Amino acid sequence: MANKQKGSNAERELLKKFTENSYRAARVAGSGVNDDSPCDLIAGKKGKKFAIECKSSKDRNIYIKKEQIEDFMLFAEMMGLDPVLAARFNREGWFFLHPRHLKDSGKNFVLNLDNAKENGKRFSQFFE
Repeated sequence: MANKQKGSNAERELLKKFTENSYRAARVAGSGVNDDSPCDLIAGKKGKKFAIECKSSKDRNIYIKKEQIEDFMLFAEMMGLDPVLAARFNREGWFFLHPRHLKDSGKNFVLNLDNAKENGKRFSQFFE
Protein backbone atom coordinates (compact mmCIF):
# COMPACT_ATOMS: atom_id res chain seq x y z
CA MET A 1 0.00 0.00 0.00
CA ALA A 2 1.35 3.43 -0.91
CA ASN A 3 2.25 5.83 1.91
CA LYS A 4 -0.42 8.32 0.85
CA GLN A 5 -3.12 5.63 0.92
CA LYS A 6 -1.91 4.38 4.30
CA GLY A 7 -2.06 7.93 5.68
CA SER A 8 -5.57 8.47 4.31
CA ASN A 9 -6.73 5.21 5.86
CA ALA A 10 -5.26 6.25 9.22
CA GLU A 11 -7.08 9.61 9.00
CA ARG A 12 -10.38 7.87 8.23
CA GLU A 13 -9.84 5.46 11.13
CA LEU A 14 -9.25 8.35 13.50
CA LEU A 15 -12.22 10.31 12.13
CA LYS A 16 -14.43 7.31 12.90
CA LYS A 17 -12.97 7.10 16.42
CA PHE A 18 -13.90 10.72 17.09
CA THR A 19 -17.47 10.26 15.84
CA GLU A 20 -17.88 7.08 17.89
CA ASN A 21 -16.89 9.14 20.96
CA SER A 22 -19.49 11.91 20.45
CA TYR A 23 -17.18 14.39 18.74
CA ARG A 24 -17.80 16.10 15.44
CA ALA A 25 -14.81 15.83 13.14
CA ALA A 26 -13.86 16.51 9.55
CA ARG A 27 -10.91 15.61 7.38
CA VAL A 28 -9.25 18.64 5.86
CA ALA A 29 -9.36 18.49 2.07
CA GLY A 30 -5.94 18.33 0.46
CA SER A 31 -4.05 17.91 3.71
CA GLY A 32 -0.46 17.00 3.01
CA VAL A 33 -0.81 18.09 -0.62
CA ASN A 34 -0.54 21.86 -0.48
CA ASP A 35 0.45 24.67 1.86
CA ASP A 36 -3.17 25.72 2.47
CA SER A 37 -4.08 22.63 4.52
CA PRO A 38 -1.77 22.53 7.54
CA CYS A 39 -3.62 19.79 9.47
CA ASP A 40 -5.37 16.50 8.75
CA LEU A 41 -8.45 16.69 10.98
CA ILE A 42 -10.42 19.25 12.92
CA ALA A 43 -12.44 17.83 15.78
CA GLY A 44 -14.44 19.15 18.67
CA LYS A 45 -17.37 19.07 20.97
CA LYS A 46 -18.69 21.61 23.43
CA GLY A 47 -15.74 23.46 24.93
CA LYS A 48 -13.08 21.35 23.21
CA LYS A 49 -11.59 22.13 19.78
CA PHE A 50 -8.58 20.44 18.20
CA ALA A 51 -6.40 20.66 15.11
CA ILE A 52 -4.96 17.20 14.56
CA GLU A 53 -1.93 16.14 12.56
CA CYS A 54 -2.00 12.38 11.93
CA LYS A 55 1.06 10.25 11.41
CA SER A 56 1.29 6.51 10.93
CA SER A 57 4.41 4.36 10.76
CA LYS A 58 5.57 0.78 10.64
CA ASP A 59 8.93 1.97 12.00
CA ARG A 60 9.87 3.16 15.48
CA ASN A 61 10.53 6.73 14.28
CA ILE A 62 8.33 9.29 12.57
CA TYR A 63 10.13 12.23 10.95
CA ILE A 64 8.23 15.45 10.31
CA LYS A 65 9.60 18.51 8.54
CA LYS A 66 10.01 21.46 10.87
CA GLU A 67 8.18 23.74 8.45
CA GLN A 68 5.15 21.43 8.53
CA ILE A 69 4.96 21.60 12.34
CA GLU A 70 5.49 25.37 12.36
CA ASP A 71 2.62 25.82 9.87
CA PHE A 72 0.46 23.43 11.88
CA MET A 73 1.10 25.31 15.13
CA LEU A 74 0.43 28.69 13.52
CA PHE A 75 -2.83 27.42 12.00
CA ALA A 76 -4.01 26.00 15.33
CA GLU A 77 -3.19 29.23 17.15
CA MET A 78 -4.90 31.43 14.57
CA MET A 79 -8.04 29.27 14.64
CA GLY A 80 -8.16 28.95 18.42
CA LEU A 81 -7.65 25.17 18.28
CA ASP A 82 -5.52 22.98 20.52
CA PRO A 83 -2.77 21.32 18.43
CA VAL A 84 -2.53 17.54 18.75
CA LEU A 85 -0.23 15.01 17.13
CA ALA A 86 -1.94 11.68 16.58
CA ALA A 87 0.65 8.98 15.97
CA ARG A 88 -0.12 5.37 15.17
CA PHE A 89 2.65 2.83 15.29
CA ASN A 90 1.93 -0.62 13.82
CA ARG A 91 0.86 -3.11 16.49
CA GLU A 92 0.97 -0.35 19.15
CA GLY A 93 -2.14 1.70 18.37
CA TRP A 94 -2.69 5.45 18.62
CA PHE A 95 -0.87 7.90 20.86
CA PHE A 96 -1.90 11.56 21.25
CA LEU A 97 0.44 14.30 22.38
CA HIS A 98 1.27 17.97 22.12
CA PRO A 99 3.87 18.89 19.47
CA ARG A 100 6.20 20.22 22.19
CA HIS A 101 7.13 16.58 22.86
CA LEU A 102 8.78 16.21 19.46
CA LYS A 103 12.58 15.94 19.46
CA ASP A 104 14.68 18.18 17.24
CA SER A 105 16.90 16.16 14.89
CA GLY A 106 18.28 19.12 12.94
CA LYS A 107 16.32 19.36 9.69
CA ASN A 108 13.27 17.54 11.07
CA PHE A 109 11.38 16.82 14.23
CA VAL A 110 11.20 13.19 15.24
CA LEU A 111 8.72 11.25 17.30
CA ASN A 112 9.83 7.78 18.28
CA LEU A 113 7.79 5.02 19.83
CA ASP A 114 9.49 5.31 23.23
CA ASN A 115 8.75 9.05 23.36
CA ALA A 116 5.14 8.43 22.32
CA LYS A 117 4.72 5.86 25.09
CA GLU A 118 6.32 8.17 27.66
CA ASN A 119 4.61 11.45 26.74
CA GLY A 120 1.56 10.39 24.78
CA LYS A 121 -1.85 9.34 25.96
CA ARG A 122 -4.48 7.02 24.56
CA PHE A 123 -7.65 8.46 23.03
CA SER A 124 -9.83 8.19 26.12
CA GLN A 125 -7.09 9.68 28.33
CA PHE A 126 -6.37 12.62 26.04
CA PHE A 127 -9.85 13.60 24.89
CA GLU A 128 -12.07 12.77 27.88
